[in-house]
Amino acid sequence: MDTLFIINPISGNGRKKDIISLLESKGLKYALTASSGDAEKIARDCDESTVVAVGGDGTVNEVARGLLGSDKTLGIIPCGSGDGLALCLGISRNIHKALDTVLNGQTVLIDRGSINSRPFFSVCGTGFDADVSKLFAQSGKRGLENYILQALHLWKDFSPLDYEITLDGKQFSTKAVLLTVANSNQWGNQAKVAPHADCSDGLLDLTVLDMFSSIELPALATLLMTGHCDSSRRVHCYKGQEIVIRRPFAAPAHCDGDWFDAPEELRIKIHPHELRIRVNRVEKID
Repeated sequence: MDTLFIINPISGNGRKKDIISLLESKGLKYALTASSGDAEKIARDCDESTVVAVGGDGTVNEVARGLLGSDKTLGIIPCGSGDGLALCLGISRNIHKALDTVLNGQTVLIDRGSINSRPFFSVCGTGFDADVSKLFAQSGKRGLENYILQALHLWKDFSPLDYEITLDGKQFSTKAVLLTVANSNQWGNQAKVAPHADCSDGLLDLTVLDMFSSIELPALATLLMTGHCDSSRRVHCYKGQEIVIRRPFAAPAHCDGDWFDAPEELRIKIHPHELRIRVNRVEKID
């Protein structure tokens, strides 16, 4: 198979040496990134027909951006902090199983989203989770434990914002802890913030979380991790093709795990069937 593996050596967990050894044992070609933007450029410029992102959601986003508008196919060896898109698609975190999916799986078309023209393939949003993403990135430490620590620190003094939302032309206002717009069903680590999202249905899933008391957190977390967060009275879910979010002031937003400074208005759209991707032959995308 005409395949190139693009490896982010610093993303997520520390399994890169094992992955490189596995690729070398099978005579498979790989390239290492050195800085932000390398993966997108390598993916765009290479001649291989299948390009594999080896890393977390940020690496997947970079590689996928480089493939847009081409006939190339994306593969994923997930080894990041969250791996939201891969887990949604049923791609295993076991490197041998993930490699088998790359080499022997089937190719399907999935949607992509855009937030103020930035492509995303899993989730984007604003509010509490975007603020946590900023703190997490600035802390210089990786891993789920550090993410939870940053979230707990922020929650102590957190206040929800007022948002004006336009969903496919219909307007409503809400005060919310966070707004997540999803193509895949989760943030990562099976935290299914949009349990009914489908990567190939031509729709975005909007999840709005109302303010809640700290005593409610364990119950909300359980619902999130079991795929039933929409059963909570604090959670409201919607579907649409175009979403405009207006906030009182500019603030962080997040896109496939990476935060960025964003203006008061966020314009989010779905772009159906724009990315070819390798998935398991027997796995249903949901």
